[in-house]
This record gives sequence, structure tokens and C-alpha cells, in this order.
Amino acid sequence: MEKLAIISSSPLFEMLSSTELAHLAELAEQRRYADGELVFEEGELGDSLYVIVRGEVEVVRSDSGGILRPLTVLTAPDFFGEMSVIDKEYRSATVRARTEAVLLRLTTQHLATFRQTHRDGFTFVVINIARILSARVREANARLTARQA
Repeated sequence: MEKLAIISSSPLFEMLSSTELAHLAELAEQRRYADGELVFEEGELGDSLYVIVRGEVEVVRSDSGGILRPLTVLTAPDFFGEMSVIDKEYRSATVRARTEAVLLRLTTQHLATFRQTHRDGFTFVVINIARILSARVREANARLTARQA
């Protein structure tokens, strides 16, 4: 697997230079998950984000009765887990492999290391996270409005 190719294709890393992309690819840890295996669970303290290399993951969340409800299915080169990297809070949802999956993991420590040598690149990553989170909130608002109509 070419980590650099996956990092380069992710919208999370748009606007980064080739040097910055190569550094992030070096830092990223490859992880493999079996079908049905948990990547992380709602309520866990988060310290990393993931970029999907291959396979599918399902994002689910517990409803008020404790029943897991599907939110979305993600595939390459989607990413997830970024909220905990930004706000250092507990995971807001559970993510599990829907098929065999290969993911790249970047921890808060990896990103701190990246920030030390590539401040502009780090800023672009944060801007990209904000942009994508904003789009997700707009989409969720549209779905809520459609349900109420």
C-alpha cells in the first residue's frame, strides 16, 4: 500500500505541498480491521483520526434507548475521528468495519510533530477539517428540516 497516494487523495489534506504530504504519510500508522471489528466506541476518549485506505466502515450512534442506529457508511478516501483531534473530547459515535478494512491512523502526537516543521500545512489541515465539518453540519440540518416538513 502506498500511504502517500492515499494521503494525497484525501480531502483532509488538500492544499498541502508534496513535502508536507510525504511527512504525513511517514507519520501515519497502517491498521487492519476484520469485518465487524470496532475501530473505536462512542464515549471513548479520542486521540486520533483515520483515513480509509480500503474497505468500508459504518458510523453508528446509540439512541436514547441504547440501540445503535446507523448514521453513515464511509469508504476510501473518506476520513473520520477528526472531532476528537480538534476538541479532545469523547467519541460522539461508534465506528466499526463493515468489511475488511485498512485504515491510516494519525494521532494528536503525530499532528503535533507535523505542526513543528510544517506550520502552514498544519493550518491547511485544520481549515480542511473545519470546512468538512461545516458541510456535514449543513447536511445534517437539511436532513432534520426535511424530516420536520
